[in-house]
Amino acid sequence: MNRITSIDPHLIQGFIFDLDGTVYLGDQALPGAVESIAELRRVGKQVVYLSNKPLEAPQTYAAKLTLLGIPTSPEQVITSSMVLARYLARIEPDLAYYVIGEDYLKNELSNHGLKVVGELTDQDEKTVIDPAGIEAVIVAFDRSLDYRKLNTAYQALVRGAHFYATNPDRTCPMPGGGIPDAGATIAALEFITGRKVELVAGKPSRLMLQFALECLGLPPERCLLAGDRLETDIVMAQQAGILNALVLTGATNRIRAEASEPPPDLILENLGELRDYFRPALWAELGA
Repeated sequence: MNRITSIDPHLIQGFIFDLDGTVYLGDQALPGAVESIAELRRVGKQVVYLSNKPLEAPQTYAAKLTLLGIPTSPEQVITSSMVLARYLARIEPDLAYYVIGEDYLKNELSNHGLKVVGELTDQDEKTVIDPAGIEAVIVAFDRSLDYRKLNTAYQALVRGAHFYATNPDRTCPMPGGGIPDAGATIAALEFITGRKVELVAGKPSRLMLQFALECLGLPPERCLLAGDRLETDIVMAQQAGILNALVLTGATNRIRAEASEPPPDLILENLGELRDYFRPALWAELGA
């Protein structure tokens, strides 16, 4: 059951969409996504997309969306890597960072002027890093994660390095089922070090939401956020007082959604229902 019984549709001018599990899954657009987003844009609504996945540049996500039938510019896509790099470049520009993550994240940090600790090779052709030279550890989704990386991060953290992360997701939704994401690595390092991650840049962080609102040029009360995860998408929206819609095409089922406290404002089978929800009051008035 949806909590909202009425809303002035003219109030909502900006729509913030999660990607994986909300707009698409793998290489396929999810039901209703293409049509709903097209109709929102046709009536003049602003749209941005958020991804906690720190694996690709905005240009790549924009190209994928465009190929799926959702014309998108890179300026409309915000990633957790972008948010973290921009924030650290402002508050901690001089640290030496060790990254559990893939090439895009490392390049994004370097492009913001941050020092990423390189991997050296000793005489036996073994990759080694001196943990004493690491001033901050960044944890992200890393499909090449191995024991060496985990141990290097551990040794640096027990020596007092800062502990940052791109995103807290336990799993990443994929066709056929989720796969381990950054949250699993964060949990492992928290367990073995006895420390807690100091900063997470991606959803549900206020940093990512601020970035989205800046891109839209709108206050929270003029926006709606749609996503598939209670603990990231919906929590972030609720904390900021943003109208929110949980779609059941990704990580959350209806039973869990309805049992959450507080529950989402809207619980939708897919993004097609978002269009249907707003249409009677808004599109009819516009003669659509």
